[in-house]
Amino acid sequence: MGGMTRTDAGTGTGGRVSAARERLLRTAGQLFYAEGIHTVGVDRLVAEAKVTNATFYRHFRSKDDLALAYIGSVDQAIRRQIGSLMSTDAPADAILRGIGTSLVEQIRSPGYRGCAFLNAAAEFPDPGNPVHRAVVRHREWFLQTVTTLFATITAEQAEQAEHAGRHFVMLRDGAMSAGYLGDPVLAGETLLRGIEGLLRIHTARRLDESAGSAPGQAPSTATAVADIECSPSNV
Repeated sequence: MGGMTRTDAGTGTGGRVSAARERLLRTAGQLFYAEGIHTVGVDRLVAEAKVTNATFYRHFRSKDDLALAYIGSVDQAIRRQIGSLMSTDAPADAILRGIGTSLVEQIRSPGYRGCAFLNAAAEFPDPGNPVHRAVVRHREWFLQTVTTLFATITAEQAEQAEHAGRHFVMLRDGAMSAGYLGDPVLAGETLLRGIEGLLRIHTARRLDESAGSAPGQAPSTATAVADIECSPSNV
């Protein structure tokens, strides 16, 4: 899994991002993901980031504020990565396969500990907590993104695209949990089979719709797009 990207929040004078803030965020990302947010205290974060307590509280009001920045930075990185891919000419089915391929690579990578968003939601179960709300917002965006991709495959089948989008997210959630708790190879294989099943169904619907206007025309073969980081980075 790739590194976390820089964030714009918490800039210092002249609009420059504070190096100390970036060290704190990078350190928090590593420790929060590996060990859990509640397990890691401010003293350890300060020591490993090589900053002072005063510096910590100048950039973050509390550890929860830092946790929120951590989740936000992962969210923004994923949005940029998928947004960049969607701005290309890659077909929707290739993008969906690429998301699956990237998830499998992450599930099988050293140090993998599941989905950072699901982990954070488990640590902050209160729906009113800012960290919990940030997780929900990310998941709503991800669901809408994959639903839009399925809708591109099956024009005028909005309800079917919504079903497929929810199915895709559930496959992702299950694979990310099973890959951490069980066999990551089997989890990845199951995820890819599930995505292929969804795509077969939706491609068949598209072909059925276009059969009258283009009889005998074979579907194009999509190539999976790799290197989409759709889960927390190994920061």
